[in-house]
Amino acid sequence: MGHHGLRVWENGQDMTLATTPARTLSIGPIDLDVPVVLAPMAGITNTAFRRLCREYGAGLYVSEMITSRALVERNETTMRLIRHHESETPRSIQLYGVDPKTIADAVRIIVAEDHADHIDLNFGCPVPKVTRKGGGAALPWKSSLFSDIVTQAVKAAGDIPLTIKMRKGIDRDHLTFLDAGRAAEDAGVAAIALHARTAGEYYSGHADWNAIGELKQAVTSIPVLGNGDIWSADDAVRMMEQTDCDGVVVGRGCLGRPWLFGELATAFGGEGKTVDATLGFVADAFKRHAELLVEFFEDEDRGCRDIRKHVSWYFKGYPVGGDIRTGLATSSSLAEIDELLARLDHSAPYPGADAEGQRGRAGHAKRTALPDKWLESREIAASTSEMMRGAEIENSGG
Repeated sequence: MGHHGLRVWENGQDMTLATTPARTLSIGPIDLDVPVVLAPMAGITNTAFRRLCREYGAGLYVSEMITSRALVERNETTMRLIRHHESETPRSIQLYGVDPKTIADAVRIIVAEDHADHIDLNFGCPVPKVTRKGGGAALPWKSSLFSDIVTQAVKAAGDIPLTIKMRKGIDRDHLTFLDAGRAAEDAGVAAIALHARTAGEYYSGHADWNAIGELKQAVTSIPVLGNGDIWSADDAVRMMEQTDCDGVVVGRGCLGRPWLFGELATAFGGEGKTVDATLGFVADAFKRHAELLVEFFEDEDRGCRDIRKHVSWYFKGYPVGGDIRTGLATSSSLAEIDELLARLDHSAPYPGADAEGQRGRAGHAKRTALPDKWLESREIAASTSEMMRGAEIENSGG
């Protein structure tokens, strides 16, 4: 296969090439074999996908975003989402919220009931219905509220390492990442991850890796992790070399490619599976993902419906006809998926560049939806506190 400059296949033999000295990462007391973190993604990073990614590589694999209020209220769906499979270690949960007390209460529940070994807070969500209420990527603009949330959460976490994930700011005229980074460091977080885009940029254009380097220079006592436009192991290595960051957070780049974590582990001198991604290999991985989803949902129809969103990602660039793609995107049983996958040419080789590059929707840059007069002050008015509670809805991103 030989893509990414990591592997050369000669006569069917995998000739692995070393690309960088071995790199590790410590987040508080958690020592990771490689400096790689799976980004939380709504509807994607459930137990099934996390387990699949772990089968190929190493690192920290974070849950879907969990709304703190729903956790405190012990919402049934939320309580199921925070469960980890016995094979998952270390266990990681990302929380989202806008109220310091509610977030601290959620952290205390996680700690007291031993739901996780690591907790992350989301300050990166750019979704309009969240930012319009002052949540997500809009929240760090209110500096005292941000500091209050992080300080109380760190205190509630105790010995459990707590980290944050954020964006550069609301837009290029309202950047918050350096102030927020220093405040979070002062509050005692164990690491900071920066998605190097503003909320207004959504997922469009190119991530500003220079901002990651700026944050690394400003925050010196804890790890700084970079996020944005890591589509390959080469990208991850380049980001760390260019920014001097301590690790990478991988989101959309692994959609339909859980084996990317094997490539990343190999690139950073760790132990990871290297694969020859023929169409047969991809078909097997897709089927494995479907089986894990069925197990997670404890419902075959539900699991097979959930895998549908992954079809275009797994088979990007491969010779898979429209009828089979449509069938996989409408299948409702594992037997039906088996029958469709059996019709593929399993010997078809990895298609190279056609399977590479951006995955998932990029969206378009747009003006960020914000509460009225939000940008007039970095402090929050009492009148907006009740309004902000509407931001605690089931969304994710960052």
